[in-house]
Amino acid sequence: MSSATSLASALAQGLRKLVGVGAQPPRGYRLINVELKQRIELSPSMLRLVFSGEDIAQARTLAPDQRIKLLFPGADGTPPQLPAQGDWQAARRQLPAEQQPPMRTYTIRALRLHPAELDVDFVLHGVNGPASAWATHARPGDCLQMVVPNKAYSGDPGGYEWLPPAGIGKVLLMGDETALPAIAGILEELQDYPDYPDVQVFIEVPHESDCIDLQCHPQTRLSWLPRDVLGAQHGEPLIHAARELAELPPASAGRRPLKVAEGDPEQRPWETAKPADNRFYAWVAGESATVMSIRRHLINERGQERRNLTLMGYWRLGGSLG
Repeated sequence: MSSATSLASALAQGLRKLVGVGAQPPRGYRLINVELKQRIELSPSMLRLVFSGEDIAQARTLAPDQRIKLLFPGADGTPPQLPAQGDWQAARRQLPAEQQPPMRTYTIRALRLHPAELDVDFVLHGVNGPASAWATHARPGDCLQMVVPNKAYSGDPGGYEWLPPAGIGKVLLMGDETALPAIAGILEELQDYPDYPDVQVFIEVPHESDCIDLQCHPQTRLSWLPRDVLGAQHGEPLIHAARELAELPPASAGRRPLKVAEGDPEQRPWETAKPADNRFYAWVAGESATVMSIRRHLINERGQERRNLTLMGYWRLGGSLG
């Protein structure tokens, strides 16, 4: 073997030792450990939990509606202690059923790296699930685990739907209280646009006292829809707003009407807009049947193109919110 070949072999062996034989590339999402630092009551129905921990420095967020997973104590009260390295999902499946940490989806409300803190807003709707029970009773010092976008991953991990085209001219935002954290973040981002678009917003909440102050551009047309004041059931105010109050572009020729059975309980909309231009962009999220009704109205009755609409059924009425 020549000296050059020997040197190349030695260098290769040394490199393998440095990076680790069979080392896996960073994944788009990673598991982190966090500790509750502070509880902030935003309104009777909204609670902000501020989490801290050195692992948060490994997280990132790509959009104001960035979704993450929170893992809560198992049915026997065991705190989640899944391995941060390796296959945490396999480790979760291998646990006894009563120790498997329930997992729920939330939105990153804010991420700060100095100090390392991550805010998550919770809807308070009674103790009727593992997430709501934990949020109701948790106190500073309590620990959780989260699945978050990995800062070490150079690609796009996904987990968000707010993707308006550059120079967007008109924006429609609609959602119930579960979509409020994402809408609040979107409004904060929009106020920094150099050319502020025409933004119309409808937010349905349980109580008038849930109409909290939001940071938004002074030209934003924001309408709160409190169900207690309106004497309405969940979803009715948003559907009415879509039908009677939303200002939309003219109907589009050549659109494709929806062919979805009215009231189909198995349908849960989740569509991301892919606009062909920057004239109009809609972002609608909340209870599934409500979003389905708005979806049908915007497309079938108002003649809007599906490619301009982002529609997400976050949860289903009759099921647990968490």
